[in-house]
Amino acid sequence: MRVAIAGAGAVGRSIAQELVSDGHQVMLIERDRAHFDPNSVEQAEWVQADACELSSLEDAGMQLCDVVIAATGDDKVNLVVSLLAKTEFAVRRVIARVNDPTNEWLFTESWGVDVAVSTPRLLAAMVEESVTIGDVVRLMTLRQGQANLVEITLDEATPFAGRAVSELTLPRDAALVTILRGGRVIVPQPDDTLEGGDELLFVTTAAVEQDIKKALGY
Repeated sequence: MRVAIAGAGAVGRSIAQELVSDGHQVMLIERDRAHFDPNSVEQAEWVQADACELSSLEDAGMQLCDVVIAATGDDKVNLVVSLLAKTEFAVRRVIARVNDPTNEWLFTESWGVDVAVSTPRLLAAMVEESVTIGDVVRLMTLRQGQANLVEITLDEATPFAGRAVSELTLPRDAALVTILRGGRVIVPQPDDTLEGGDELLFVTTAAVEQDIKKALGY
């Protein structure tokens, strides 16, 4: 897979290093000479250019990329990069970094964004996930806000302890995708049983998040 990353600061370089370690082709696009350091991720292709300029992106070969990640520290730049990637180069998957949570509402399909990643939201979700029992914790927004990845931790007194997954009546537009139990990752099957302390991950629409909670007896 060929991936273009706009922004070669600490975040962009870290993403690039992970991707090249997994065998992907990575192109880092950076305008600021201070952040242009090909030695930091030697396996990546480095391009010194303004990622908001259409001609620069054409010269860099963005049209050949499967995924574009807008990872700069400026939300305006990330939105422009996302829009150009989707509308001018028809990139299949566009992921954008949200620096200021108040701007998150802008990072939608209208701006070419498939997935918006808000670091403050993720950190807050991790804190809530670690201390919240029986409540819905939103971990990530998917598909231009059409669905969310949410988590609910069952308490030890859950009425579902020992009951099969097939007995869980979920609302429409909600799916149980993973059960985290200790060090295990369980892909739920109908005959699998639930236990107190299980962390349940669901993909769902925002409209039925609270219905999932009710289905679990909370």
